[in-house]
Amino acid sequence: MQSIDLNCDMGEAFGNYPMPNDEILMDYITSANIACGFHAGDPEVMQHTVGMAVKKGVAIGAHPGLPDLQGFGRREMKISANEAYQMTLYQVGALSGFVKAAYSKLHHVKAHGALYNMAAKDVNLAKAIAEAVHDFDSSLILYGLANSEMITWAKKLGLATASEVFADRTYQDDGSLTPRTQSNALITDEQQSISQVLMMVKQQQVISANNKTIGLKAETLCLHGDGAHAVEFAKKINEKLKAEGISIIAPSR
Repeated sequence: MQSIDLNCDMGEAFGNYPMPNDEILMDYITSANIACGFHAGDPEVMQHTVGMAVKKGVAIGAHPGLPDLQGFGRREMKISANEAYQMTLYQVGALSGFVKAAYSKLHHVKAHGALYNMAAKDVNLAKAIAEAVHDFDSSLILYGLANSEMITWAKKLGLATASEVFADRTYQDDGSLTPRTQSNALITDEQQSISQVLMMVKQQQVISANNKTIGLKAETLCLHGDGAHAVEFAKKINEKLKAEGISIIAPSR
C-alpha cells in the first residue's frame, strides 16, 4: 500500500495569540513543524503547540528559520555555512527542551522559508544544516525538498530523510519551487492542487510551470496552515488520499 505523511508548519505566532487553525489542523496531519523563535514563535507558543501535538498524537518537528521576524524568514540572507549550523543547532535545541518537558520525543527537523530554499541548492548550507541535525541527534529525520541538496547531504551523513512535496506550490523545470515573488508561485485552485497531489503521490511525478514532467520522490506532503481555507483543504486532501487507498502516516527510520 502506498503511504504519505501530511506535514504542516505550525506555532508561527507570538504570545497568547496562537494560530487559530493549528489545533484543528492537527486532526488531519501526521507531523507538525513547529517554529523555534527566529522567523516566528516564542517560548509560550512553542510550549502550547508542542502540547497540542502530544495530545493529538502528531509527530513533532523543529522548524528552524532565518533570524528575520519582519520578513517571516522568507527573505534571503547572506550567511556562512557555520552560521547555518549554529542557527539550526540553536533552534532545534530550543524546541527539544519543550518536547522533553512534555515527556515526548523530537521526530524530525525541517528548515523554513528562505533557509529551506537556499539549502535546497547550496551544497555548503545543506551540509551545514544536515551536520547540525546529525550532531544534535542522529536518530532525527531530516525533511527536505525532493531531489535537493538537503536530501543528498543528509543521506551522506547517514540521516534518515523524508523527501517533501507541496500541494499548493508550482515547480520549476529543475524541480525547485517557483519563487514566491513570481505571480504563478502559488496554486489557488483547489482541484488543481488535489490533482497535483495525487500525481505526486501515486505517480512520483509533477508537471512544472513550463509543462515539463519531473520525477520526484514524495514521502511527505506539506500543507500550509495559514490560508483562508486551510482547514477545509487539509480535510479534503486527507479524505481524498484515503479514498485512493493511500495510507497517511508519519515517516520512520
